[in-house]
Amino acid sequence: MDHHHIQEELAGPARALHQEIPDVLGAFAQLSRTAMADGEIPTATKELIALAIAITRECDGCIAAHARGAARRGATRSQVAEMIGVAILMNGGPATVYGPRALEAFDQFSDSSPAS
Repeated sequence: MDHHHIQEELAGPARALHQEIPDVLGAFAQLSRTAMADGEIPTATKELIALAIAITRECDGCIAAHARGAARRGATRSQVAEMIGVAILMNGGPATVYGPRALEAFDQFSDSSPAS
């Protein structure tokens, strides 16, 4: 699965929707920036939380976005893998499908490579 492609595939429809409801999507973007800003919880940790939720919600677009965010904010592959374990605990079988997708997405957006 090419997670870069997922983001590219969603970009056009998202732009079209933004033209129809710019205030709603602008407000959502501001909410996202505010919620994900560094605070008592570092942004990298917030991206891991969002990625865990994306796994449990079974959302490939969300997985791509937050795997990319986690990679950009300095999360490690080991942290992502450990977080996926928690997602599996909380979501069971479906997380055993979407968890590996999340790890693959993280690998695609980061410089980390799978352990040999």
